[in-house]
Amino acid sequence: MTELTTTFAGIPLRNPIIISSSGLTNSPGKNKRLSDAGAGAIVLKSLFEEQILLEADQLNDPSFNAEGSDYLVEYIREHKLAQYIDLIKESKALCAIPIIASINCYRDSEWIDFAKQIEDAGADAIEINILALQTDLHYTYGSFEQRHIDILRHIKKTVNIPIIMKLGNNLTNPIALIDQLYANGAAGVVLFNRFYQPDIDIEKIEHISGEVFSRSSDLYNSLRWVGIASSVVNKMDYAISGGVSSPESVVKSILAGASAVEICSVVYQNTNLFIGEATKFLQVWMERKGFENIFQFKGRLNTKDVKGINTFERTQFLKYFSSDSKE
Repeated sequence: MTELTTTFAGIPLRNPIIISSSGLTNSPGKNKRLSDAGAGAIVLKSLFEEQILLEADQLNDPSFNAEGSDYLVEYIREHKLAQYIDLIKESKALCAIPIIASINCYRDSEWIDFAKQIEDAGADAIEINILALQTDLHYTYGSFEQRHIDILRHIKKTVNIPIIMKLGNNLTNPIALIDQLYANGAAGVVLFNRFYQPDIDIEKIEHISGEVFSRSSDLYNSLRWVGIASSVVNKMDYAISGGVSSPESVVKSILAGASAVEICSVVYQNTNLFIGEATKFLQVWMERKGFENIFQFKGRLNTKDVKGINTFERTQFLKYFSSDSKE
């Protein structure tokens, strides 16, 4: 009999399907329905550092002095944090699966105390998102990567629950960063966070939002990097996020070396029913291939020859995209 259980960031999951941070996970009721539909874990909708500062700025009265402005920011911050703590507690009370809190931040100082409150509220883990484009003309190489390490290190001093780092795809060398994150206590890594997609309306001549949902083609980059990372930093747990748009892509992710997948767009587009479809497909596929559990095939197709990866990538590019191959 096939067994779909897996472990991500040291947390036992009944299956590899994690619902990623989004509007799907912003209320206890929604989270219960996701749990009832068969999800393995839920990442709560992120609390954004900028959200607190923006709301404080919108309510700020220019006549306030500096002390009044600071008080307003702190009041809004505490109100938002209290709401988030309630979301954790109520979701934990309703759901029989792990509940993972999510913080989206870009500074090192704001989240230390809050991380402890998250742990005390009963969250099973914390997912940290440090999503930012580096555009400073005088940018110091490596400082963005160091920010990940500093935030992780400081939060690890405060809490004992697992810390998961969700990385953006704008890193020169994700492997070097993942190695340092592992050395500093990260329990899991998610590849990759998705940036806002900008577009331009040429009639109104203004910026608009591009495609909101991820596409199946987004999966390929994550398969590449999880395949490499799971071979080089093989004691880290990995999850793939972005482009997991079919039951088949769940299998592909595990074969590449992931312990789990984070899904969002596919649930928006196909409802919670996708969760059951994906787990059923996974079970049938495993039975057909003779696998009794996920650990028997996890990482079977990761990158074994890491030293030869650049040669492989370049020769494949030459094979598929050279002018000779098109004739």
